[in-house]
Amino acid sequence: MIDCFSHAVYHAPRGKDRLIFLGNHLSQSYLQPNDHLIGVIGRPGSGKSLLIKGMFPGLNLTNDDEGINVRPLPLWEEFERDNFSSPAFHVDINFESAFIQAGNIAQAAEKAILKNRRVVIEHFDRIVEYIDIMPDLLVGIGEEVIVARPGVFGPTAAEVKEIVFSSLFNRQMAHTAEDLTAMVIANKGYPRPPLHSDVKSGFVLQFNERPGFSVKQIEQEVNELINAELSVEYMDEETIKIGEMVTTCTGPRIHVKNTSDIKGYDLSLDLEKDPNTGFYLLAGKIGQDDNPFNLSCPECSPLRSDS
Repeated sequence: MIDCFSHAVYHAPRGKDRLIFLGNHLSQSYLQPNDHLIGVIGRPGSGKSLLIKGMFPGLNLTNDDEGINVRPLPLWEEFERDNFSSPAFHVDINFESAFIQAGNIAQAAEKAILKNRRVVIEHFDRIVEYIDIMPDLLVGIGEEVIVARPGVFGPTAAEVKEIVFSSLFNRQMAHTAEDLTAMVIANKGYPRPPLHSDVKSGFVLQFNERPGFSVKQIEQEVNELINAELSVEYMDEETIKIGEMVTTCTGPRIHVKNTSDIKGYDLSLDLEKDPNTGFYLLAGKIGQDDNPFNLSCPECSPLRSDS
């Protein structure tokens, strides 16, 4: 690890596999063997658990969106026995605070860390005031994934929270807009775009060959669906329902509640060919930010774009 590392920013993927792969990349790039306290910050449904699964394969998650609820909490059970047999622990503060006070969880985490154990804490911003140990790594997920190695002068959990909490809605808008676009393309008889990638406040659909549809017509029909105020519902881990239309989705929890929540949708004027891969790319955007290099909250210190 380079000593001068401060923070890194990635587009937050929306699909399950891409989130897990990004988590794996983060652990290989930024995690050190002697890192003991890892704080993860993000709103419910932002993909924290998937990112953790990628960063820490084999870690026993005590609670996640798939309904896993491990009781009693292993960290607390081993703290009470004063015998930390596990090498690493996971804690979801949002869930556990219904059973154990945050101050007591912090005490258990600190003792485990003193015993050379690793503790990964979701919703770290809710426990930071009780814990006296600075996290070795902070990971925030909203529209971007932010990885930071805090120091005395920051970044703090509150600063990371401010960025990722305020920006998640952009990611949800982009995801629903992306699925609406793919649905309209498929309804015209073209294959669903086989590949997806990410840009800030938008999405990219990749095609092996140049499709024959009119981009302007696709944009118009998607805007009609947006204006129709259709509900967007989670059905299962691979399916969502938009109005009466059911479609596959690899990130079904990362959506707006209604298509009318999508603001500023438009598509690029034409498909661009990537000279390196040969793919034809269709880019879509949402919102008002036209600068792909701005953080979602550029005024937030110390992660300002002008710092």
